[in-house]
Amino acid sequence: MIVKTFGSAVQGVEAISIVIEINVAPKGTKFYIVGLPDNAVKESERRIESAITNLGYRFPRFRTVVNMAPADIRKAGSAYDLPIALCLIAASGQINGEQLQHYTIMGELSLDGTILPVRGALPMAIQARQEGFKGLILPAQNAREAAMVNNLNVYGVTHLREVITFFQEPGTLQPVQVNTREEFFSTEHHFDIDFNDVKGQYTIKRAMEISAAGGHNALLIGPPGAGKTMLAQRLCTILPPLSLQEALETTKIHSVAGKLPIHASLITQRPFRAPHHTISDTALVGGGTIPQPGEISLAHNGVLFLDELPEFRRKALEVMRQPIEERKVTISRAKMSVDFPAGFMLIASMNPCPCGYFNHPEKECTCPPGMVQRYLNKVSGPLMDRIDLQIEVTPVPVNSLLEHTTGEPSEIIRQRVIAARDIQILRFAGHPGIHCNAQMSTKLMNIYCKLDTPSETLLRNAMNKLKLSARAYDRILKVSRTIADLAAGENIQPMHIAEAIQYRSLDRENWWG
Repeated sequence: MIVKTFGSAVQGVEAISIVIEINVAPKGTKFYIVGLPDNAVKESERRIESAITNLGYRFPRFRTVVNMAPADIRKAGSAYDLPIALCLIAASGQINGEQLQHYTIMGELSLDGTILPVRGALPMAIQARQEGFKGLILPAQNAREAAMVNNLNVYGVTHLREVITFFQEPGTLQPVQVNTREEFFSTEHHFDIDFNDVKGQYTIKRAMEISAAGGHNALLIGPPGAGKTMLAQRLCTILPPLSLQEALETTKIHSVAGKLPIHASLITQRPFRAPHHTISDTALVGGGTIPQPGEISLAHNGVLFLDELPEFRRKALEVMRQPIEERKVTISRAKMSVDFPAGFMLIASMNPCPCGYFNHPEKECTCPPGMVQRYLNKVSGPLMDRIDLQIEVTPVPVNSLLEHTTGEPSEIIRQRVIAARDIQILRFAGHPGIHCNAQMSTKLMNIYCKLDTPSETLLRNAMNKLKLSARAYDRILKVSRTIADLAAGENIQPMHIAEAIQYRSLDRENWWG
């Protein structure tokens, strides 16, 4: 007897429907799983046998063939336990399996029949709705996440017994109901940290506001304890809120990576990822035998913070160059190629030298001659080219630390950032793929970053006097455009150029002594 149902395989951040069909024949005793299964799928026989027998059903001792199609797509993980178990019970005549083919079913079984959570529930739900299934049955821990997809019945289950009863007595399970918009808007503005926690550092906070307004990558350079990490952690609190579409995109990535909290349904705040400097290039960019998203994809629509930038492996930093430009990363294997989104803002911090006190107003640097330049050279020129703002962070004076007044809250700064972003959305409406000033090409800069005579003169004099490098030119223009947007100015003015120039510290000749 042949019984069929459907599962789902995740490739990249998308899901593909998998046909699971089982034939139990009266001759023979072997158990076969075919269709390119990995070891976790092959081992499911023992888990399924224990779960079935503990419920009082019998495990078929006849020749059993489990086929998983398409056969050229590798089936990985233990999430196919539940659909295989149901088909086995139905194929051996113990339950009626006619309705199994109308559902997508996924879940890992423990030995007593308890159903354990799986990865990628959201893309599975999207695929099930697209293909017109009656519903999606999956672990209760993943149900709210999958229920974010409208017009699909999602059933959350905790035990194999519940699923068997559902197919024997329809109506015993009720679909999980989630109000997507209410869930989205309920926590989007709730942050545990705020910019008003930062004492002093007014110039640096202004630079972070510009970075958020234009989507500019930034480098904070200064001595230990100056507040670099504290400022970077608060950048997400002034970025524009996620749109519902962005929230779904971000949730899909975290779901596939298994990083979504248990019982969570939707990521409503921009992600902030801060990997340790010992991270490998695969963990940072993504990959593996079965391609998984890396930290740059987990930071999609949010911020990737690299603390102590020169301490990262050079290879790990260099592989980020292309994803920063293209806003995606492509992982290629012999039989497959997947794309992971990687539209993130890069915020990095570093000490100016190994001892950390070069250019410190009070402490003396103990590094030998030439050490500062060698330390800065650990970060390659091509990567530095992709960083628009280079901000020198100085220690906060004691008087500022002792002040009892609070700074400007994140909410007020965010409103200015949103207003500047709205200007950019209108500006680039006719340019697909361009969302903010940091993404402008040279062609767009020639259109939207035109300078009047006083501005040209100021920029020329600054380039000559400060010995700014050629790569600083484009960055200054982009940042100037953002500063003008924050001021709601139609054209770039000399004061906007002047402010942008001060955010190119490392491009100044002899900055390192």
